[in-house]
Amino acid sequence: HVFQLARMRYVSVSEFRGKVMVGIREYYDADGEMRPGKKGISLSLEQWAALKDHMEDIDAAIKRM
Repeated sequence: HVFQLARMRYVSVSEFRGKVMVGIREYYDADGEMRPGKKGISLSLEQWAALKDHMEDIDAAIKRM
């Protein structure tokens, strides 16, 4: 499953070595074909849950900026 965040940034849900991962990655255009770039991060389900747990605090920090 892939979800678009911006023009060239996507979130994907995939399996790697038997573990479900949430990946956030920049893509680039290689002769009309979308390819994953080097900039990105893969989160385990535990890390994804921790990020979601911090969403309200992150939103509050953004509002204080």
